[in-house]
Amino acid sequence: MANGMDKKIDGIVNMLMEDYARGRVIDEDKMFEYPDKDVVIDILEKLKVVIYPGYYPNNHYHTYTVRNNISILLEDIIYNLKKQTAIVLRYTPRFEGSDAQTIAGEAERVTFAFLETIPKIRSYIETDIQAFYDGDPAAYNKDEIICTYPGLYAIFSNRIAHELFLLGVPLIPRIMTEHAHSLTGIDIHPGTTIGRYFFIDHGTGIVIGETTEIGNNVKIYQGVTLGALSTRGGQNLRGKKRHPTIHDNVTIYSGASILGGDTVIGKNVVIGGNAFITASIPEGAKVSVKSQELMFRYASGETVETREIDPEKTCFEKI
Repeated sequence: MANGMDKKIDGIVNMLMEDYARGRVIDEDKMFEYPDKDVVIDILEKLKVVIYPGYYPNNHYHTYTVRNNISILLEDIIYNLKKQTAIVLRYTPRFEGSDAQTIAGEAERVTFAFLETIPKIRSYIETDIQAFYDGDPAAYNKDEIICTYPGLYAIFSNRIAHELFLLGVPLIPRIMTEHAHSLTGIDIHPGTTIGRYFFIDHGTGIVIGETTEIGNNVKIYQGVTLGALSTRGGQNLRGKKRHPTIHDNVTIYSGASILGGDTVIGKNVVIGGNAFITASIPEGAKVSVKSQELMFRYASGETVETREIDPEKTCFEKI
């Protein structure tokens, strides 16, 4: 019985080895040329402790002071980030074919350049926390926001990834934001530029594309898409402005879609729920879907009753 099973397994292995020899992308052996996703995610989680030194314990080492804790964490982050960055730099045309010493030197430069942005990242996140607290009456204190709000975690991950993206690091920023995406349902490309006081309420289903620009004091609710009009151009669209620009003090309610690289949403605009926008909106406008109706059918078979929704009373209310 066991001998027959062994033969079947051996036959399947032989079949797969022949399939692996076909020279396709999925057949390439890049086990030692690809970043370790678990290590990258671990870097992100350790950076969370660095960003919020008094909120998350260091479960890896026993330390007695904040300084000692941060020093040990930074040594770990530097070692692993340098190593993972050296791996991914080979994907860039600039370092294709470069020797190991050149790549290692650039990986070290990039790592320390990134670490120097941490005070900037922390200053932005401080404003994000304030925006969450000011914008959500369900938040009883800022500790609750830091420890539990998925929107803040998505923003934290993006602010880390965005700085690495600006430094020209491939793959690693996307691994970080996709990890946040998998945990929160919020998909923000690391290329997105986001200002201060950014507030994501609820958040599930939000999609924000690579070339989106978001100003200060912007609120976005669940199910919002800041996307491209069309991606049929494929790789020909690489590097082009495909996603909208959102100016300061804009609120975008749930289910709204704002599409296109030429689409600009002016300051102090309010976008109502489920709006579909592909053209620019001037400063100060309120946008809502026209003539929505509620329909009631009664079990007795009576005539259907309809009531028109007043967007001034419903579209812009906080859920």
